[in-house]
Amino acid sequence: MDGGSASLADYAGRAVLIVNVASRCGLAPQYEKLEALQQQYGERGLTVIGFPSNQFLQELSSNEAITQYCSTTWGITFPVVDRVRVNGRKEHPLYTELKKAPDADGKAGRVTWNFEKFLVAPDRTVQRFRPHTEPDAPEVIAAIEAALPA
Repeated sequence: MDGGSASLADYAGRAVLIVNVASRCGLAPQYEKLEALQQQYGERGLTVIGFPSNQFLQELSSNEAITQYCSTTWGITFPVVDRVRVNGRKEHPLYTELKKAPDADGKAGRVTWNFEKFLVAPDRTVQRFRPHTEPDAPEVIAAIEAALPA
């Protein structure tokens, strides 16, 4: 959130868990579990990245407020980028690509709510987990462990 730019290429060789986050969402306690994943698997090759989005009208109004909320409320150490749109005409190009990945039921398409998770493996394959799937759900943990670099 410092105004710089980043690319998935910056994370080459790592597994990346991309999550559209929102501070005022009822699912915001997932931040704690996302941070736990970062702590547990970071040294083994996982990076969690939060993409704040006000697409569902539940995110704070400034990058500074989001940064403050994430650090003071949840102790977040993983990267959180500038606010983005995840659906629609002005959606971020990364989400245009990520949304092509189907979930466990074979459904691709629009992000349905905050805290939708996309695990991008080092080979750039993508697995998708819907918002109510907790970050520490067995299927997410299994996917992360399978995607970690050797």
